[in-house]
Amino acid sequence: MRRIILERARRVRVAFFDVDGVLTDGRLYFSARGEQFKAFHILDGHGLKMLRESGVTTAILSGRRSGAVKARAAELGIAHVVQAAADKLPAFLALLRKLRLAERDAAYMGDDLPDLPVMRRCGLALSVPDAVEVVRSHAHYVTDRPGGRGAVREACELIMRAQGTLEARMENYLR
Repeated sequence: MRRIILERARRVRVAFFDVDGVLTDGRLYFSARGEQFKAFHILDGHGLKMLRESGVTTAILSGRRSGAVKARAAELGIAHVVQAAADKLPAFLALLRKLRLAERDAAYMGDDLPDLPVMRRCGLALSVPDAVEVVRSHAHYVTDRPGGRGAVREACELIMRAQGTLEARMENYLR
């Protein structure tokens, strides 16, 4: 892995994740009554828990509003959830101010054009292979796994590996 990516990942104190296309595969499911459903991958959820337990704050920053996202975030212990953010950059900067962190201390994982302003300002920009090309071209790291299918887990493990906390998280399961 390139040294510069590991250096950027080593500084991460907060990791933001988009939802549609990153935490999910990007497809939207609606019932006949208009109820919205989302499918989340269990590997991604456990990766988020491990990252949080390693000392990195986790956050969700989404352009859409969904009860499913609120429920999943609560289940994973993600305290910082911003939904319906038409312009993600002000929401990103506001949370950084609240946490008293600099832009370089943040990672952001996105897949589409609304994610670019944040990706261009954060310390570690992450994306998925099924993201639009311009987003992939602005990412410091593009996961091997697609959105909604383990990409978030891969990103979490990258950060933990760079910070030297992954092995400690794994030891909990290897006893």
